[in-house]
Amino acid sequence: MTGRAAAALREPRWELFPHEADVGVRGIGASKEAAFAAAALALTATITDPAKVRASTAVPIAVDGPDDGLLLLALLDALIYEIATRRMLFSEVEVTITGSRLAARAWGEPIDIARHQPAAEVKGATFAELVVGRRPDGRWIAQCVVDV
Repeated sequence: MTGRAAAALREPRWELFPHEADVGVRGIGASKEAAFAAAALALTATITDPAKVRASTAVPIAVDGPDDGLLLLALLDALIYEIATRRMLFSEVEVTITGSRLAARAWGEPIDIARHQPAAEVKGATFAELVVGRRPDGRWIAQCVVDV
């Protein structure tokens, strides 16, 4: 494996995937925390291009859950709450997981309709296609479907 290919396996990334009338969000990373953070960016991508969002204001998030799947849903629902109540979008997320507790800092800015051109309103994270685990290549995946 070349150095570039090995580095690509370590880099977190987000993806969207189709699911009937809703949208799947997926994060992939070298650690569970990186996969969760990438899934959070995929959540933003359901609304706008995360590259259009400035990381100017930090918002702390703390959630807990009895297992990794419920912890992912709690994180995404907390971000959806922050988007709705603060009228913000997020382009950077840092996640720390200790046991059943997750602490995160999400950086973003207030929604600017003209610049962000929001495409959808996310209502909540669902149990549909919920997966959190380590893949055969060693990377972590964190995914679910969000209701839009």
